[in-house]
Amino acid sequence: MNRDRDAGCWENDYSRRGRVWGGAVHNLPPFRPGLRVLELGCGNGKTFSAILEKNCEVVGVDFSSTAAILCRSLIPETARGDIALADVRYLPFADASFDVVIAFHVIGHLSGAGRVRCVGEAARVLNEGGTLYFSGFSGEDFRAGTGREIEPGTFERKNGIATHYFSEIEVQALLFPLSALECSTRRWTMTVLGQSLPRAEITAAFKKTT
Repeated sequence: MNRDRDAGCWENDYSRRGRVWGGAVHNLPPFRPGLRVLELGCGNGKTFSAILEKNCEVVGVDFSSTAAILCRSLIPETARGDIALADVRYLPFADASFDVVIAFHVIGHLSGAGRVRCVGEAARVLNEGGTLYFSGFSGEDFRAGTGREIEPGTFERKNGIATHYFSEIEVQALLFPLSALECSTRRWTMTVLGQSLPRAEITAAFKKTT
């Protein structure tokens, strides 16, 4: 996958549709106030806003300028939040800068090599004892296998955005530089035109240890 092409696809999507993501954040960890949190792929600010409400210091990263503007507009004047326009594979932060890294449905939009690089960068900017929280779609999801397969388990939609569908074993191997705290599959159903369709995502928490 091409970095500039990937960014362009997301920029087109946000420019066309605006606030793409809404609703409640169902898997937000119970953060204690004062933590320094980095959100990878902050998008239009759905998760970012929920973290700010925990009285944390939050930095969001996205390579879509439209998404970054949308997310920044949600930051209250009194909140400790900021947005960086950057690629999650090349984070512009010093080593050990954050207590927590959030990667909700962002790593799965990268190529295989990109996923490895992103995890390496996330581990680099985490403090010792810090935690990375991950979510990504499972191979059990009804959308797995739809679109053009561009890498094993990775499918590209008509808008050019690709999604990788994970197994739990694959997530644990990908995040191996960190120590696993939890890795499980969340399953639910959605109804479309009277048909129940299976949804599934893998959620995980990994800690940085020596």
